[in-house]
Amino acid sequence: MSRDVEQGAPASLVRFRATGFNPKSNPVAAWASFVVVIALWQLGSSTGFISELAMPSPVAVAKALWQLIVSGDLWLHLGASLQRLVGGWIMGTVAGLVVGFLVGMFTWARSPGVALVSALFPIPKIALLPLFIIWFGIGEPSKFATIAFGVFFPTVINTFGGVDNVQRNLIRMGQSFDLPMTSVVRKIILPGALPTILSGFRISSSIAIILLIAAEMIGAQYGIGALILAAGNLYQTDQLIAGVVVLSLMGLCVSWLLGRLDRWLLGWR
Repeated sequence: MSRDVEQGAPASLVRFRATGFNPKSNPVAAWASFVVVIALWQLGSSTGFISELAMPSPVAVAKALWQLIVSGDLWLHLGASLQRLVGGWIMGTVAGLVVGFLVGMFTWARSPGVALVSALFPIPKIALLPLFIIWFGIGEPSKFATIAFGVFFPTVINTFGGVDNVQRNLIRMGQSFDLPMTSVVRKIILPGALPTILSGFRISSSIAIILLIAAEMIGAQYGIGALILAAGNLYQTDQLIAGVVVLSLMGLCVSWLLGRLDRWLLGWR
């Protein structure tokens, strides 16, 4: 022992450094960023720095959005888009989850599954939309197929990656206790892969919105994409930007719902 300790001198305190990595969300900062962007946008429009023809002011966009709400056109377009978005995303997600679990768990599915996904995933899904129209017609089935096809691949990749990252020691331990395969999947594999799967949901939902707008611009009478295309053809930039704002709000709502789902399913963490 040192002389200071022998004489009863107090030991110096060591600063606690293991604070971990736990970033927290700040809703005030998030909303403040939107306010700052809109204020700068309005300032640029008011001073003439931003042309009203190329980029209408937030006030003009708000008036156009209000007219769409009052006339009922917004709900007609939004309802059609949400129906296509939800239906296509669910179909692609369910198929992607099934294939992802098969590829991640079984040898007979891994090699052909990885090969096919690697070959087809880089193909731009919008380029296949004319082919889907030939196959399924210009109606709703081609739009559902386009969205589902685009959602399918990121869901497969994230599900396969999540299953593959589950610790094999935990699976072997469950098997050593003679757990049936359904219990191993439900109690070990699924909870371990769930964070990666939910991250894939955020990616696939964004892809679904992009493909939704592309499909509606090519062949749809109603939908946010059809609204934006019609406004652009008529040089109604205020309605065009209003449609883009609706898309942004749609993305925020989807992100909020997925965040709630994340907190509900991953509360055990």
